[in-house]
Amino acid sequence: MNDSTVTLPWLVIREDDNGNRYRVGRYATRAEAQKIADSLDGRGHEQLYWVERLGQNGPAVAHD
Repeated sequence: MNDSTVTLPWLVIREDDNGNRYRVGRYATRAEAQKIADSLDGRGHEQLYWVERLGQNGPAVAHD
C-alpha cells in the first residue's frame, strides 16, 4: 500500500451504458466522494456513478 491509498481511499466509479467502468477520482472521505458522484449522477446522462472504498485487496463495493 502506498501513501495515496491511505490518504485517498474513496473512489468514484463510472459505468457507461456499454458496461465499461472507469475511475473518475479518488477522495479522502466518503462524503466528499459521494458529493461528486451525486453531482455527476444528477446530470441526467445514462452513466451510473457510485462510491467504492479501496481496500488492501483492491476496491470493495460501497453502493448507496
